[in-house]
Amino acid sequence: MSREADRLILSPSTLAADFGNLAAEVRRLEEAGADWIHFDVMDGHFVEAITYGPMVLEAVRPVTSLPFDAHLMVDNPQRHIMAFAKAGAQWITVHLEVAADAAALARQIHEAGCKAGISLNPDTPVRWLEPILPAFDLALVMSVFAGRGGQRFIPASLGRVREVRAMLERAGHDALIAVDGGIDGAIARELWRAGARVIVAGSFVFGHPGGPAAALAELRAAADEPQE
Repeated sequence: MSREADRLILSPSTLAADFGNLAAEVRRLEEAGADWIHFDVMDGHFVEAITYGPMVLEAVRPVTSLPFDAHLMVDNPQRHIMAFAKAGAQWITVHLEVAADAAALARQIHEAGCKAGISLNPDTPVRWLEPILPAFDLALVMSVFAGRGGQRFIPASLGRVREVRAMLERAGHDALIAVDGGIDGAIARELWRAGARVIVAGSFVFGHPGGPAAALAELRAAADEPQE
């Protein structure tokens, strides 16, 4: 098992940040205890919303040394991988639903010098991951539908995390399991026990009464739970 696979990684999503002060928000997340910074990239095609492109990552890259985690919710992700790598992303995640050749996308991401993630929406069968999972460093289980923040966690996502964990164990592969959407401290504990090692949270982090530091501390406490 890799060192990263045995700890909880918190990757707060900038989707819930103040876009007008994004550099300051990224600094605030680092000071609050974030491990990575998650960027939800939406193109208006694969999902209805439009957020930002590689220029935004490039603009805020100088303010932190934390890894940038770019989640490409876009059609034709192969067209954008190099741009996000050059902008400073260390992790690039693409969606299984638009991956005609997922293994080729993983190779392209690796050749760009990044770690590769594969994501799937709540209505995409988890079994579709199994043939291509060994090509990736991370599997992102969406616990809401991609495209907008503030949605409620879908409880069936816990079972999907367990399915991915079982696949990894069968393959002898130590890719990280990430979960994104509607996560609070209580849900994070359940996800940790099920096998998730990366938690992506936006609304909970930025909307917490105690601020991002209190939110991240609450999420971090999930790792005190024993794994199933």
